[in-house]
Amino acid sequence: MKDKRVLIISSEVVPYLPQTEQAVNSFQIPKVINEHGGQTRIFMPRYGLINERRHQLHEVIRLSGMNLVVNDMDMPLIIKVASIPKERMQVYFIDNEEYFKRRSILHDDKGKCHKDNDERMIFFTKGVVETVKKLNWAPDIIHLHGWFTALFPLYLKTYYGDEPLFSDSKILSSIYAPDFEGTFSKNFEQKVAFDKIDSKHTSDLQNANYEALVNLAISHSDGLIMASENLPETVVNYIEESKKPQLNFADSKNEEVYIEFYSKKL
Repeated sequence: MKDKRVLIISSEVVPYLPQTEQAVNSFQIPKVINEHGGQTRIFMPRYGLINERRHQLHEVIRLSGMNLVVNDMDMPLIIKVASIPKERMQVYFIDNEEYFKRRSILHDDKGKCHKDNDERMIFFTKGVVETVKKLNWAPDIIHLHGWFTALFPLYLKTYYGDEPLFSDSKILSSIYAPDFEGTFSKNFEQKVAFDKIDSKHTSDLQNANYEALVNLAISHSDGLIMASENLPETVVNYIEESKKPQLNFADSKNEEVYIEFYSKKL
């Protein structure tokens, strides 16, 4: 594992957000990687409820200032960074006033998904990739956490398919239990199609529910983790039928297992 580069991408990471299963994993796994001599970078959105003063976030001017196109709209990208106390881990925050200023994560105060989560996902995906390109930091493994990261495998293998920085990267997706019902976008496929991604890859997005997003991630990932105990049976079946390297829930609770999985399975 020594010197292996692992890019961790998640919609939730402690200590910046409450201790959900995903947020804890997104901290513990890179911590173990660092302890075994690996290198990590962590990326997450900069939601409005994150206390920038307490966590000492600061803008990185040399990385900010780019405009990203989302559904034919230019959206400014702001990059902030912080270090997790007592750990040798840097966290990069993708920020934009339109998408991430609100004081909530992915759901409103009634528990419903924000209607613009589709555009937020596209912006977050492009923002992370463009920032990693600016850092010129070629990851050996890209470890994704949660459905909000579901576009990354698709975009990396199509939209960014000719990008040499990621040519040798392996994509690993951790799948968590659903936290919303129904669909949150009727135009998701259309917005992804704007980036000239072939419709044969985007049909799942015609009905942008939890299973559609998870299936999209599974289809384009190189390895899979069942990161929650109570995944829907259809999702478990889809993971197993993919025949891709995978960890079941019980094994995934031992962070040390990831070191062997990264080194020998991907």
